[in-house]
Amino acid sequence: MVIPIMMLNLNIPKHVAIIMDGNGRWAKARSLPAIAGHRAGAKAAEEIVGRANEIGIEYITLFAFSSENWQREQEWVSEFMGLLRWYLQHSIDKLMQHNVRIKVIGDRTAFATDLQDMINDLEERTQDNKGITVILALSYGGRDDIRRATQKIAQDVQNGNLKPEEITEDLISQNLDTKFFPDPDLFIRTSGELRISNYLLWQMAYTEYVFVDCFWPDFGAKQLDWAIEQYSKRHRRYGLYSVAA
Repeated sequence: MVIPIMMLNLNIPKHVAIIMDGNGRWAKARSLPAIAGHRAGAKAAEEIVGRANEIGIEYITLFAFSSENWQREQEWVSEFMGLLRWYLQHSIDKLMQHNVRIKVIGDRTAFATDLQDMINDLEERTQDNKGITVILALSYGGRDDIRRATQKIAQDVQNGNLKPEEITEDLISQNLDTKFFPDPDLFIRTSGELRISNYLLWQMAYTEYVFVDCFWPDFGAKQLDWAIEQYSKRHRRYGLYSVAA
């Protein structure tokens, strides 16, 4: 039985960003096809979203498919797209039951037209839900996010609607895919890898990082609570120097 985290008097982050790493290695260790690992990973994601919603996390961003993933083997990409289609078609009842709002960041134009329509429909149907907001990073890359934001700003300058000296950090943030959400307070990566892999590069400038050794399908409520406990022990300075009393 998981101890309610509220009883531990911990500081709950408002926004948690996660790289769900290790699905393929989890499957390989069990002599299963890679897609089996992603199916198990999808179940783990459901559990984590449920736990996050239960303890008061307002936003959770899941790195589901990177812009670089398009370069993987075509069979793997096709299998993942099939799994994504299934999720988009069958998740609505559970999302509505638990009051979950879905938002998607990334270059969705890279997807097939039917997938784009499914994404748009799921966002629209859940937009009035008041529980946790789940942000799915699909065909997303941090550098690409910044590139697209820069292009929008450059176009405004070219059109005479903006002066170069008027470009601020806040303006850049307001042109990123994440403009409607606060920056992540806590970043979690599973599988023991110690990288952020082109994920939310601008947004995680002052995020606290926690790396976990287990593969994503084995990451559950207990591990999430542990990561939040680590986060609660830290003093966030946001680049400011401070001296302990």
